[in-house]
Amino acid sequence: MVSKVKRNPFKPSSKSINKDHLRNNRRCFRRKSPIKNVVVASSAVFSSIHRRISKLFSSLVRLTTPHKNSYRILKKTTTYFHDEQSLETVCRTLIFDHSLPPISGCHKRTVFLDLDETLVHTKVDPPPEQFDFIVRPVIEGETMNFYVLKRPGVDEFLALLAEKFEVVVFTAGLKEYASLVLDRLDLNRFISHRLYRDSCRQVDGKLVKDLAETGRDLKRVVIVDDNPNSFANQPENAIPILPFVDDLRDRELWKLRKFFEWSDCYDDMRDAVKDYLTLGKQS
Repeated sequence: MVSKVKRNPFKPSSKSINKDHLRNNRRCFRRKSPIKNVVVASSAVFSSIHRRISKLFSSLVRLTTPHKNSYRILKKTTTYFHDEQSLETVCRTLIFDHSLPPISGCHKRTVFLDLDETLVHTKVDPPPEQFDFIVRPVIEGETMNFYVLKRPGVDEFLALLAEKFEVVVFTAGLKEYASLVLDRLDLNRFISHRLYRDSCRQVDGKLVKDLAETGRDLKRVVIVDDNPNSFANQPENAIPILPFVDDLRDRELWKLRKFFEWSDCYDDMRDAVKDYLTLGKQS
């Protein structure tokens, strides 16, 4: 006969003890563990950051800045994919606007002038033997010295152009630097508008000045530049010029004066450029 052991009714069994202990541990974990509190707090922080970023981007999309690097509100465009499923998708494209303001004189034509090695030559430290003025732009947080030498005849050239043409300087230089140079170069305000690097187009790693994006009729514009890459999109509108460094006997701008004195006799400036370059090759 197997004897039965009487259990003390006032002493809980080991199985009961284990269950109670487990329940107490769970309550304690839920009450005292900081992990859940951290997760909740982190979620609230991320939600707040997300809302602020959304508001920021919404504001940026609607910002309008001057003509050189402005962009307008997102524009909807529809793209059709002719695949097996004939998918249709709506894309949002950021539309950049490099157009110049409307021309003040409807009869005037537009001359785009490069800056470096066309109108001036600049050099950084150490100072060269000859220069006309110094500009000190702050680029990426560092102040730099640029010693600027004006091309011979540049003052007279700008004055002559301003009488008959809308003069626009279109440079691939940074605005921080180029704007200071132009402030000193154009004291009489012969230059109507300025376009900087942010108005250039990147093509195969090269900076191209696309005149078609400036809002001017290509029949009525000409560009003067020493870099053929700059006018690669409209070579028929371009007059190449020899780069200027430090030759004070340079006469390139004086030669160009003759072209601009009679080019307005042409209905299409591209024909004037073609004849000018043809005569130059023959001479």
